[in-house]
Amino acid sequence: MRRREILKGVAIASVFAPVLSRAASAFWIGKRRLIRRLRPTDPRWPTSRDWEALKKQVDGNLIPVSFPIDIVKSAPNSAAARQLRTEIENPYFIADQPGLTETLGWVDAWHSQPSVYAVVARSARDIAAAVNFARDNNLRLVVKGRGHSYVGTSNAPDSLLIWTRYMTDVEVHASFVPQGCNGKIAPQPAVTMGAGAFWLRAYEAVTTEHGRYVQGGGCLSVGVAGLILGGGFGSFSKRYGTAAGSLLEAEVITADGRTLIVNACTHPDLFWALKGGGGGTFAAVSKLTVRTHDLPEYFGVTNFKVKAPSDDAYQALIREFVRFYSAHLFNEHWGEQAHVRSDNVLAINMLSQGLNNEQLQAIWQPFLDWVTSSPLGFSMPGRIVNGSLPARRMWDADWLAEHWPQIVYPVDGNLIHAVLDDILVRVMPEPMFHRDERPGGNRSNFWWDADAGQVAWYIWGYDSLWMPESLLASDSQRRLADALFAASRHAWVEMHFNKGLAGAPPEVIAAARDTATNPAVLNAFALAIVSSGQGPSYPGIQGHAPEVAQGRTAAKGIERCMEQLRAVAGPGGSYLNETNYFKKGWQQAFWGDNYARLAKVKRQYDPDGLFFAHHGVGSEEWSSDGFTKL
Repeated sequence: MRRREILKGVAIASVFAPVLSRAASAFWIGKRRLIRRLRPTDPRWPTSRDWEALKKQVDGNLIPVSFPIDIVKSAPNSAAARQLRTEIENPYFIADQPGLTETLGWVDAWHSQPSVYAVVARSARDIAAAVNFARDNNLRLVVKGRGHSYVGTSNAPDSLLIWTRYMTDVEVHASFVPQGCNGKIAPQPAVTMGAGAFWLRAYEAVTTEHGRYVQGGGCLSVGVAGLILGGGFGSFSKRYGTAAGSLLEAEVITADGRTLIVNACTHPDLFWALKGGGGGTFAAVSKLTVRTHDLPEYFGVTNFKVKAPSDDAYQALIREFVRFYSAHLFNEHWGEQAHVRSDNVLAINMLSQGLNNEQLQAIWQPFLDWVTSSPLGFSMPGRIVNGSLPARRMWDADWLAEHWPQIVYPVDGNLIHAVLDDILVRVMPEPMFHRDERPGGNRSNFWWDADAGQVAWYIWGYDSLWMPESLLASDSQRRLADALFAASRHAWVEMHFNKGLAGAPPEVIAAARDTATNPAVLNAFALAIVSSGQGPSYPGIQGHAPEVAQGRTAAKGIERCMEQLRAVAGPGGSYLNETNYFKKGWQQAFWGDNYARLAKVKRQYDPDGLFFAHHGVGSEEWSSDGFTKL
């Protein structure tokens, strides 16, 4: 009898092992029952036999995760450490490391830390195995494609990582109908991309090879999945809308391990939530299909700087630019940025679509004439670039290296007679882009020089705010300009015109309205971004550790800067993918009135909160590290 009772008890224990495991991870504080995810130090952490079983299930694609930066700590003078210091400024190197992230951390917030194990996913089946293992063993789960999250959502210590780096297939469709939508949605050109694909590869396939356009990100090494799930703005969003607004279908793996095809006809609630509801929140994505668009003949580049000799002259310059932007640039042709700098420099770094050289020159000439004829004594340091190129060559690295067209106004501190130069210049005074020059690397992989500062940076502070179209009204322009000047006394303000959809065509507005993104974007002419940080840095590395005190000072300056902008813009909203780690009222800021609907979808598809992201939908129910649920 004794032996039979023991065997019976063993059988019962085996049946209820997952339940007992989860129960062992619950404890009480006062009258509150807390549930926490397991860490490697917990006695119920999966055994080596458990991990080996998972490895077999995913065809050997389970690896322990190392942290490349450790070599700089343990052997700072070694050849390997020197090589890392060079390669860590290459975003494609970072993307190849399961233990690294593009941003290395944020002062007083987080810093990049590796998972314990990673499933190197090659298919939806691999992802489902990882999801099931994490759920059944009560593990912290992280999903990462390229690791570009500023707020650290794609990494967590003591976690299991689903790494989609190698799911990079890109398939272009001449005629695509979402599954189950025959007769409901007309066939249309589209592209299907794996969860690990990045935007350069998408542009090469869609634009360079097939002569169409896909709405993606401006930073070429950014992953397609994270950008789309977060909403997704690119240089030409004023014309083509958000990446989320172009989403037609997704293949996802939900918290219960099911692989679902979601679109407007099947699981439409989850489909809507994926369109801007945030990455790593509702399900793990394995592939996405988005519509493609007709390609314009030209893309254009306008870059120049104007320096004011005094604060009064700078205020006048900002006022004139606001007036000029409202009259000539507030339309679907123009995107990217104007920087209102603290050193009394207005820097224009804008892109256009559908305009040739003559049109670009005609548009900007009145503003340049105003600058040159002003008695206030403006100067224009550097070169003026104001030219177009064939749109199909925008992401063709070899073509760009040889044929970057420029219209150059030669200047040397003072403005002189403008000379138009249509010669194709072979040598740039400053690098336009950088290539992946690693041995065995792909030289077609490149990144813009303007994005180089984000590679392996450590953030001191960051925030964003949508600026309403009403500020461009003639009786409000001066208030806006003066607020920009006042804000620039505290920090450098970047006005990203492509990240506000006011001025876009009606069909673009309609598509964006049918996403989860804060509706404030529909009436915003720009997204104001204020940020600060330092180059490759990491805690504990002598000579390369974050400047914490300086970072805290910079963060205070950013907040004072944003106060000046909020005084004229109102509380507005903030772009989920580019925002403040410490954002107060983040639910309203990111999603506005859409949050209640998103929370309902979260409860339906992930009731136990397996998918966690910092300030993601439902994250208020968890500790800040995602390990403890109240």
